[in-house]
Amino acid sequence: MHSLSRRLLISIAVPLALFSGVMIWVLDSGFRALSQRSLEELLDRQMVALVASVEPQPEGGYAPAPQTLDTRLGTPRSGLYAQIRSQHHLWRSPSTAGLASNFGPLLNRGGRSVSYSTFGQHNRVAIESRAIQFADDPQEPQGFTFSVAVSLTPFEEQLSRFRQELLGWFLGLTALLLAVLGVLLRWVLGPVRRMEREIHEVEEGRSDTIGGGYPRELTGVAVNLNALLAGERKRVARYRDTLGNLAHSLKTPLAVMRASLPGDAARGTISAEIDRMAGIIEHQMNRAAASGGALIGQAPVDLAQVAVELRGALLRVYAHKDLSLELDVAPGSLFVGDRGDLTEVLGNLLDNACKWCRGRVRLTARSEEGAHVRVRLLVAIEDDGPGIPEADRPRVLQRGVRADENVPGHGLGLAMVRDTVELYGGRLEVDASPLGGARFTLRLPGR
Repeated sequence: MHSLSRRLLISIAVPLALFSGVMIWVLDSGFRALSQRSLEELLDRQMVALVASVEPQPEGGYAPAPQTLDTRLGTPRSGLYAQIRSQHHLWRSPSTAGLASNFGPLLNRGGRSVSYSTFGQHNRVAIESRAIQFADDPQEPQGFTFSVAVSLTPFEEQLSRFRQELLGWFLGLTALLLAVLGVLLRWVLGPVRRMEREIHEVEEGRSDTIGGGYPRELTGVAVNLNALLAGERKRVARYRDTLGNLAHSLKTPLAVMRASLPGDAARGTISAEIDRMAGIIEHQMNRAAASGGALIGQAPVDLAQVAVELRGALLRVYAHKDLSLELDVAPGSLFVGDRGDLTEVLGNLLDNACKWCRGRVRLTARSEEGAHVRVRLLVAIEDDGPGIPEADRPRVLQRGVRADENVPGHGLGLAMVRDTVELYGGRLEVDASPLGGARFTLRLPGR
């Protein structure tokens, strides 16, 4: 039910189904009433023809003349049956031969009835009976009961065919109407799907704006989204410039403070605190600068290129180590975000791995097609060092915490990585590596 097309189709299909059901019931009722009137008219015509064709019989009673007898009355099990009965005489049409038939009781003078019965096992019939008194027949003071029966099988078959055709037509028309509505909805909602597609392209970095040419109802939305995207990019750029200026402004006072320190003992303590202060300022500024807003139209960054550049720099920094830094980056591994943020994240993790490893560091990266755009890029950085105990893994990601206090540093690198990853909506996990050391797994926006 999260689709507008589906909601509209269901909201139309339900009333349409109810309307079709009511129309089927109305038409079926009308057809049954028409069939009933046709049946009654047929019984009346056959009754009039039977009464008009009877003649007195020598042995008493009345019977139709053979030459006036309806051919169906002379054919066994033809579907048309007749009976003339009194208290002393009985005549039945030849069509009842071999058929168990009960036309009902005798009627009183002037009586008339319409009833339903079953002749044989499955032959349902409608019976019309009338009590008729002949004035010149003193032998039968109670008169005769004339009965005509018609098989209901043709009427039932006709009703069944009508219902099947009616249901088939309504189902076909309903399906056709829903198909036409589906096509119309697809055409009407085409601009909405186009906007969704273009927003998705902006999120993945394939485009930087929403296109034009939308209907009047969506033009304002497209224009406002483009204005929001442009304003956000300008805000992030201005924020970064301001923070850069602030960092540059703080470097000089901190350097002056470090140069003005008295005494070696005091110099060592205060200098360490000044370094710590500089690290904290750098961390907070980097955290604020990594806006996490890189999913609003920035071009994707080739992770392999950034990894190669970092590998070259780190091999020079750790030239005193017999270091093997392996890169296993799948083709098309793209980071949707800011290149500086990616460089900072990978640089901190690779530097940490190179610092702790015995001699081997490995970076692997690939793009998972089925994952959401914000966690599509999977990056793992591992080393063959001593690793991180399971109890310390959540703690090392906190600001100012180091796994080993004897190793130089401020304990800010991993915290900065965690903050940047979280700002991008990604995830950072720490576990053991098959190489023997620690493994940091990143899930970042990618395509």
